[in-house]
Amino acid sequence: MSIRFFEAESREFELFVTVDPSSNSLYHSLMCANTNSRGERLSRLLLIAVTLFFSLPLALRAQTADDVINAYLKARGGLAKIKAVQTERVTGVITFAPGVEAPFFVERKRPLKMHMEFTVNGQSLLRVYDGKSSGWIYNPFTNAAVVPMGAEDLAGIADEADFEGPFVDYKAKGNQIEYAGKEQIDGKIVHKLKLTAKQGDVSFFSFDASTGLLMKWQGLRKVGDKELPWATYFRDFRAVEGLKYPFLVESVAVDSDQIQKIAATKIETNIPLNDSQFAKPKPPAPPADSADPPKSN
Repeated sequence: MSIRFFEAESREFELFVTVDPSSNSLYHSLMCANTNSRGERLSRLLLIAVTLFFSLPLALRAQTADDVINAYLKARGGLAKIKAVQTERVTGVITFAPGVEAPFFVERKRPLKMHMEFTVNGQSLLRVYDGKSSGWIYNPFTNAAVVPMGAEDLAGIADEADFEGPFVDYKAKGNQIEYAGKEQIDGKIVHKLKLTAKQGDVSFFSFDASTGLLMKWQGLRKVGDKELPWATYFRDFRAVEGLKYPFLVESVAVDSDQIQKIAATKIETNIPLNDSQFAKPKPPAPPADSADPPKSN
């Protein structure tokens, strides 16, 4: 229980027990009893009042996973507005390490279509999914051609392409969600959910108990041949067409100083997106070569 919450309840309790004697029949009935009996009854009444006040509300506030999810969807702007989004474009900058940045944009369209592009050292990298069964990757640093996504990429591509997130219609998506208790993050009380995805991957999501918004994701990320624990924090929520989005996402490798940031500069919804954007892409044109330096005489 937070200090603010405790103080608020204390003031409310003070109002509950501080009454006008002339207008309280219970007070008069207690005053008519003998002194010892009156003191005992007052002590008992006070004890009962305190017990009921502090225990019943907590019992009534017992959380379930669906309670937390419903509060989150409401905090974002409501389920109807989330489902009304047909297309989405996020533009921003990815910071891989200090001084290593890449501008990017991600476009998504129902159902599950995605086009992701970011630029490193003047070279564009692509990840594209047609929303059905085929996806492609273009990485000029490893291959000069556009190649099909492998089985491992395709297994998780629906999570990348689903801009509703794992909580909308989570049962239909094959996700299992359990309430995992409370904890504190940055001094705030959060509700924690355990999510077991359809593929069996387990991760944890923490929601600000006061706002309902998502604060943290915790799970495993594959780095090379290893799966390492990572934590992702969602910050700087802003409203876009009535829906709240985090404009800053920070990912931290547990027990490491490695930090990656995604800072959105613009988020657009329900914009025209041609389906050709989600078909097999052509390799982008390579960056122009710099001019040869002048020859010395």
